[in-house]
Amino acid sequence: MAQAAPKRSISVLKRARQAEKRNERNKAERTKLRTLAKKVAGAVDAKDKEQIEASLKQAVKAYSMAASKGIVHRNTASRNISRLSKLADKVLKAVAA
Repeated sequence: MAQAAPKRSISVLKRARQAEKRNERNKAERTKLRTLAKKVAGAVDAKDKEQIEASLKQAVKAYSMAASKGIVHRNTASRNISRLSKLADKVLKAVAA
């Protein structure tokens, strides 16, 4: 004999709605982070000093904010910031020399 589906409480339904909204918001933020990282990489390929500095500053700020809000883990944010900085520094030092 088949059992009927259990009733769901109002709070469970609300929590599900909230989780869905947060998931969408966090997904958008992570997408933005990847886009900013690509901007830095593009500026590095173009060897445009001003663009590298501006895009790196923007990316670092976004990663730090995302880490503080819990969208990405703080170690992940730190690792990505470090990699982007290292990439940018390599080109900036070559351009300066």
